[in-house]
Amino acid sequence: MNAMTFEPARAAVMPPGRVWRAYIAEARYETVRMLRAPAFSAVFLSIPVLLFLLFGAFLFGDAIRADPKSALFLFMGFSTFGIMGPGMFGFGITIAMEREQGLLRLKRALPAPPGSVLLAKMFMAMLFAALIMISMIAAAPLGHVRLSAGQSLSVALVEILGAAPFCAIGLFIGTWATGKGAPGFVNLFYLPMIYLSGLFFPLPKSVQWIALVSPAYHLNQLARNAIWAPSQGSPIVHGAVLAGVTVVFTLLAIRRLERVG
Repeated sequence: MNAMTFEPARAAVMPPGRVWRAYIAEARYETVRMLRAPAFSAVFLSIPVLLFLLFGAFLFGDAIRADPKSALFLFMGFSTFGIMGPGMFGFGITIAMEREQGLLRLKRALPAPPGSVLLAKMFMAMLFAALIMISMIAAAPLGHVRLSAGQSLSVALVEILGAAPFCAIGLFIGTWATGKGAPGFVNLFYLPMIYLSGLFFPLPKSVQWIALVSPAYHLNQLARNAIWAPSQGSPIVHGAVLAGVTVVFTLLAIRRLERVG
C-alpha cells in the first residue's frame, strides 16, 4: 500500500495588483463618505477661505492692502488652521465611532490589506488639505497676497504633508474617546492649538514658549520658510517636531488599538 503524502496548506497570497486596488478602493470609499457629509466637508472646505476673505478683503482690506506682511500673516495662519481640522476630526470622531460600534474589529476580520482603514483616512485628510490649499491660493490675490507659482506649490506641499501630525493626534484621541465624547476631546486639543500657536495674533513674550509645544506653530513656521517669508526657528527643528509628533501619537494609538480593537 502506497504511503499517502500530505503537503501543508499554503496561505493564499494576494497579487500586488489586487493589494493596490484594495487600498485605492478603501481610500475612495472613505473620501466619498466624508465628502457626502455636509457637516464635515462643507465646514472644513469653506471656513478657512471664507474667514481669510472676510478679514483680508472685506473687514480690513484697505489696511491690509497697505501692509503686505499682514496679508501674508493672515494667509499663512488660515492655511494652517484649515489643514488641522480634517485630520483631527476626520480621525478622532470616525475612529471613536467605528471602534465603539465594533466596525474596526469587523474590518480587521475581513480579508483586507493591513492598515488600509487608517491609510484611507490619511488619504482623505490629505485630499481635503489639498482642496483647502487650492481654494486658499486661488483666493490669495483677493486678500492682497502675491505668490509666484513656485511659492504656491511649495507652501501647498508643506501644508498638505503637514496634515500628518494632526491625523496622528486625531487617531490617538479616537482610540481612547467614546463616540459621543470624541468631538469634545478633539476640541480640547484643537482650540488651544489655534489660539496658542500665534496663527492669528502674536503672543505676549511671557507666554511665547507655549507655542513651541504646538504642532500648528511648527507647521506655520515651516510653511513660511518654504516661501522665503520671515520665520522663527530652524526648519530642521520644525520638521523634526512634526515628524516626532506623528510617530509618537501613531505608535500610542496603534498600541491602544491592539488592546481594545
